[in-house]
Amino acid sequence: MTQEEKKSILRIALYAGEILLKNGGETYRTEETIDTICKSKGLKHVNSFVTPTGIFVSDDRLDGISFIKRIKGRTINLSKISEVNNFARRFVEEDISEKEAILELRKIDKERKYKKSIRTFFTGLASAFFALLFGGGATDFILAFLISIIAIKVNWEIEKLSNTSFLANATSGALISFLALCSKSIGFGTSIDMIIVGSIMPLVPGVALTNGLRDFISGDLIAGTSRVAEAILIAISIAVGVGTVLKLWIHLFGGTF
Repeated sequence: MTQEEKKSILRIALYAGEILLKNGGETYRTEETIDTICKSKGLKHVNSFVTPTGIFVSDDRLDGISFIKRIKGRTINLSKISEVNNFARRFVEEDISEKEAILELRKIDKERKYKKSIRTFFTGLASAFFALLFGGGATDFILAFLISIIAIKVNWEIEKLSNTSFLANATSGALISFLALCSKSIGFGTSIDMIIVGSIMPLVPGVALTNGLRDFISGDLIAGTSRVAEAILIAISIAVGVGTVLKLWIHLFGGTF
């Protein structure tokens, strides 16, 4: 195997790992996929080191050449994780050329399964049913649906402008709290608590926390610490937004909710 062929395999493995990590894949899963792809083609001495914000891949028999990929943004897309896993299995079992592999990975990376309007609608629907699940009434269901749609749209727009999740989540939390209070003040809605709880559920970092704990269990202490810290920071930002508005409302208008 020539040096260029080895580099090509490392690039394919790195790209597959990048897609996994960008879409919510666990650290250990990313490292396993990279190692599996490389070793299936004869690279027996590959080392991969993955953190939530970067991937490092090298072959100590390749004159110290390493590949590094910085991961700047992360989301949750389990469909892409599944597709990369399927690709890795086929790459191991079948004879897929470098060009075909890169094209297939690029297709997975750029794939958009659902329009933003569909994602927004079902985000609102999920929030509305959470409000019911926690004990809200019919009007709380409607309010949670509408408020969560507004909040998630604001969240997405702020993230596009600033790429700062703390600001986006704090603003969304504050908006949810404010709209819930305004709705109750005009006599529409029975429980502010249920409206707020239902509406903030799409913002809650459940997957980040779960992945962080799984990384801890797998022995990836750096990744586990980073993910758990990220989940805690997101939860704090939501609490800051909601709590600030509630406190200001009491200060300005007095009374209880």
